[in-house]
Amino acid sequence: MTDHPTSTVQDDSSSSDHGKALLDFVRQEVCLIPVDLDLETDLLLTGAVDSLGVIRITQWLEDEFDIEVDPTEVTLDNFQTVGLIVNYSRRKGAAI
Repeated sequence: MTDHPTSTVQDDSSSSDHGKALLDFVRQEVCLIPVDLDLETDLLLTGAVDSLGVIRITQWLEDEFDIEVDPTEVTLDNFQTVGLIVNYSRRKGAAI
């Protein structure tokens, strides 16, 4: 089993808002199965998101937060959970 970094998101209102917006997008537009999504839900192992869904999430991030997602950075370490995606977006300079 591979260890992945924790997806704990900094606890401020902007991160919370960003996480909520991303959760809403994933729930409404990308999720393939009925699952109770939160910041820590494994999007890939649960089957909630497939590879096309990951592409849609990256496009949403680029459009919503005016950041460029490098395809080489679309990894489990950055995209396994919504919390990890929020942290990744913050590192990329998203105004969140």
